[in-house]
Amino acid sequence: MSKYFLRRLAAIIPTIFFVSVIIFGLQQLLPGDAAQILAGEDQDPQVVAYLRQKMHLDQPFPVRYAYWISGVAHGDLGESLRIQEPVLGLILQKLPVTLELAAIAMLIALVIGIPAGIVSAVGKDTAWDYAANVVALWGLSTPNFWLGILMILLFSVQLGWLPASGYVSPFEDLRGNLAAMIMPAFVLGNAIAAVLMRHTRSAMLQVLNADYVRTARAKGLDERTVVLKHALRNALTPIITLGALEFGTLLSGAVLTEQVFSIPGFGKLIVDAVFNRDYAVVQGVVLFTSTVYIVLNLLADLAYFLVNPRLRG
Repeated sequence: MSKYFLRRLAAIIPTIFFVSVIIFGLQQLLPGDAAQILAGEDQDPQVVAYLRQKMHLDQPFPVRYAYWISGVAHGDLGESLRIQEPVLGLILQKLPVTLELAAIAMLIALVIGIPAGIVSAVGKDTAWDYAANVVALWGLSTPNFWLGILMILLFSVQLGWLPASGYVSPFEDLRGNLAAMIMPAFVLGNAIAAVLMRHTRSAMLQVLNADYVRTARAKGLDERTVVLKHALRNALTPIITLGALEFGTLLSGAVLTEQVFSIPGFGKLIVDAVFNRDYAVVQGVVLFTSTVYIVLNLLADLAYFLVNPRLRG
């Protein structure tokens, strides 16, 4: 176990390094001069020159990257040019919002996707199987922003059950928080539920034809025990990996949904930073979410190792 973990850990270190190089390099290709933006409308040449020197913009790319990655290694992701606050502080401020949204969305996806996949596999070629596949196809093909707008029109405008947008901290009003988060979480969880359903169905179909499942049925065990205890347990291995990766996708890919519902998370933070050319914030948020995704990939591999005894042999 320890050797496997160390090998995987050693593999992600160069990955994070190359990701940081790509993030910093692509950022330099964006149009505009951060020093001129920060200098204001007057753009006094002396002020611009001072800012360029302060932010090392007058240095070649390798030197600028060395300054930036050195700060990152010490927990300094830079400072927002627009609001003059540390980027790390902004990330830690927005992280709980996006983390809560992703957690609720993942819970919805698991509650819908895994049971639907089991029912579809057990009832292969029946009406339940066709219905589950149609719903999964709908979930995969429906754009998040379109579904979000429709839900706002139905549940907020027409029925008045839920707030159309905004965010309330759970520490201030738990009920109001859940009311504000349920629609965006369902929009995000809907697509992931479809992916989980398809993978669960595929994994269950393979396992249900295995010898040990036929042996369990031959022993006279009831079908529920065979499906849930013997088949599902072995089919969960790829689903665990997929779930961890999809959770990482939620943390980094909820931009449109957060914009539609005005959720003040990572999505709104990075969109505002791009429009304001706040390069330090863009770099910091993208590097943070990329690192989280890589770490979740590592955890998925470890979970796969733990639940699959063949890897421990």
